[in-house]
Amino acid sequence: MTRFALEANFDGLVGPTHNYAGLSFGNVASANNANRVSNPREAALQGLAKMKALADLGYAQGVLPPQERPSVALLRTLGFSGDDSTVIRNAAQTAPALLGAACSAASMWTANAATVSPSADTSDGRVHFTAANLCSKLHRAIEHETTSRILRAAFPDESRFAHHDALPGWPSLGDEGAANHTRFCGAYGERGVEFFVYGRDDLASAPAPRRFPARQTLQASQAIARLHGLDDADVVFAQQHPDAIDAGVFHNDVIAVGNGNVLFCHAQAFVDQASVLATLRERLAARGTALEVVEVSDADISMEDTVGSYLFNSQLLARSPEAGGGMRLVVPQECRERPAVWRYLEALVASGGPIRELHVFDLRESMRNGGGPACLRLRVVLTEEERKAAHSGLWMDDARYATLTDWVKRHYRDRLAVSDLADSALLDECRTALDELTRLLSLGSVYPFQRNV
Repeated sequence: MTRFALEANFDGLVGPTHNYAGLSFGNVASANNANRVSNPREAALQGLAKMKALADLGYAQGVLPPQERPSVALLRTLGFSGDDSTVIRNAAQTAPALLGAACSAASMWTANAATVSPSADTSDGRVHFTAANLCSKLHRAIEHETTSRILRAAFPDESRFAHHDALPGWPSLGDEGAANHTRFCGAYGERGVEFFVYGRDDLASAPAPRRFPARQTLQASQAIARLHGLDDADVVFAQQHPDAIDAGVFHNDVIAVGNGNVLFCHAQAFVDQASVLATLRERLAARGTALEVVEVSDADISMEDTVGSYLFNSQLLARSPEAGGGMRLVVPQECRERPAVWRYLEALVASGGPIRELHVFDLRESMRNGGGPACLRLRVVLTEEERKAAHSGLWMDDARYATLTDWVKRHYRDRLAVSDLADSALLDECRTALDELTRLLSLGSVYPFQRNV
């Protein structure tokens, strides 16, 4: 008998060191906006506004805290010594790029935090989490230990939740988390089909991008499927199209988004796309569900507009039967500002297909660093019992929104230039804010400075 389950979205709260250091080669928006002045306060408030709006629509919406930055531990590992202020000052003077990596607020993109498989799919009937190693980028490779502690605190019941450490940070096992993973199903509580997209097969010769690196490997995706106890018949692996990667599609969620039995994607999303879609249809049909594919041609929306608008980095959310069923698409403001994209979306909603409604959000601060609505959230399918077992302090409601909004306004700067990262006061501001945040969320000591590490 199928158990009732829902899809919860856990958004990352933008951290106090949100800046534009241009750290992510292959991410066009990150590179194009390098060295601009950021507004951490506005970035965090924009993200909170999206969370609150979706909670008001009736979705299960959670929040995950940012990480401690600057990471003095990283700088010490790289040979800088002295007290914290000295470490930051010396790094700023002799290796500013390393300081930029140590100050990155990229953990706000929780689509990269982990890969999650719901209990309906796993061999032991628990929800499985594997933190992503993110080993392709220094500024992100330092996240997974704190990510694991946060996820364990958020989902603490070992009888219902299984937590796996990140895969070893070897190039052959590069893992970028849920940004390259989608689950298709009928009802959320039914057994589903898990779709893993990789950029390269590290053990075979295959088409590869020439301009930008492929970050996710087939070997990492296969390892996670094994760790989560997934049945081979319910798993599909597909290669991301190398031409899309070279156009700036650094993760699959920049060119495809799926939910339930709906896949919304560009025609250049996958290698041998017709075969990939046929396999997905076949696997899902074996579960009694028909896959609905909305495939966008290059003639409808160019790859340039795809990357510039972050159309597919939108959230695809199931509407209630009372709302008429189908899907809502949560898009960034940039989609409205690109005429070809907006014309397509208006026609799409009017067509009577599975996508029935649009919601537009201003996420300008995160978009300038290369992450839109879907980057900001980690999807976790939960039964009612699992939801009750999750940490209660992370769910978004009126009170939580008011508390976090006040917290952001009291602790965040409204202007941060890359040169400001050398200010050692920023570390004290961040630690003071995060120490208060963990108390507000009743989350415990998840940060290195709280653990005397």
